[in-house]
Amino acid sequence: MKKKSIVNNIIHFLVQNCFMFTVTVMGMVHLTLLGVSWFAGVMPMVYINACSVVIYLLCVLLCRFGHIMPVYIFIFAEVTSYAVLSIFLIGWRSGAYLFLFSIVPIILYFGCYLFKGLKRLIILSTLLVIDFAEFVALYFYLNNEVPFYQLSFGFNSFYLIFTTFVMVFSVVFYNVIYIYSNEVEMTNLTQQNVKLTADASKDALTGLLNRRGFLPIVNGYMNGKKKHHFCIAFFDIDNFKKINDSFGHDYGDEVLKHISKLIEREMHGCDICRWGGEEFVILMRDYDFEVAKQKMEYIRMFIEATPTIVYTKRIPATITIGIEEMKEKYREPEDIIKVADGRMYYGKQHGKNVVIFADMID
Repeated sequence: MKKKSIVNNIIHFLVQNCFMFTVTVMGMVHLTLLGVSWFAGVMPMVYINACSVVIYLLCVLLCRFGHIMPVYIFIFAEVTSYAVLSIFLIGWRSGAYLFLFSIVPIILYFGCYLFKGLKRLIILSTLLVIDFAEFVALYFYLNNEVPFYQLSFGFNSFYLIFTTFVMVFSVVFYNVIYIYSNEVEMTNLTQQNVKLTADASKDALTGLLNRRGFLPIVNGYMNGKKKHHFCIAFFDIDNFKKINDSFGHDYGDEVLKHISKLIEREMHGCDICRWGGEEFVILMRDYDFEVAKQKMEYIRMFIEATPTIVYTKRIPATITIGIEEMKEKYREPEDIIKVADGRMYYGKQHGKNVVIFADMID
């Protein structure tokens, strides 16, 4: 079970960082070919591979800042150009044409991520046709041509074996990633549906309590047989609409899930509710008010310093928090929650990314 967990973690990491992994590996491939070309004495191939390494270093930077579309274009242009130049210089028997097949899974996998609907079909079909047409053209025009550089049997064999390995690795890797991603997605959907059916008190997206599950707990602490002193924190994700508008609602959902998990981890033992939209409520049972304020200030700074990472995108977020403690004057859960909500709203109107409690506004 432990080995299976390790494998799943590795695959999960590769799925989350697939773009970065791809350009890193492709840079290493060309770095290897640069060394082989140097030993073979084919200096034009050394220069070509050096340019390819520089291109993939640039792609690493682009991935780092979430610019995936230029990376997609660079990969296709670099591989197709490299295949032509390599076959022209060192011949068909070098196996450089196999690089054209190695990018087919990349075209499909990245393309499905970048494009949607009819646009996806048109662009992917066009790129695959270009890729195959280039292979056919190279075969008919350069298959029997004498290359500029006649490599020894050893170097030719290495080129062929290495390019074959790259092609097989690409096909296997992206198929594994695709299958794993689909299985994870299907498993998540199944689990969410089961939870939604079995437990109507839970929020389907975050797994936190919803109002139906949360309010009876608060009421029990206020009016039940075993009363507890507690504090309520009401917080809202700042500028959440801007996150949705900038990155899309799918990424907004990832931010909600990410922040929910951070809160669950840091507020272990507390009852946490997704109140609605990007609003959350935390019930801190047996918390002293001063301790609650310090804890919420820590939570505020922690979330600010821990952005959501989806693929290669980093999505920063902050929260504004209002706090109130249980007092005799509060009779219903909504009474104390409304006060904490009002303080949160005050914080929203006075700068955001703050923790607001009574003595700050009274």
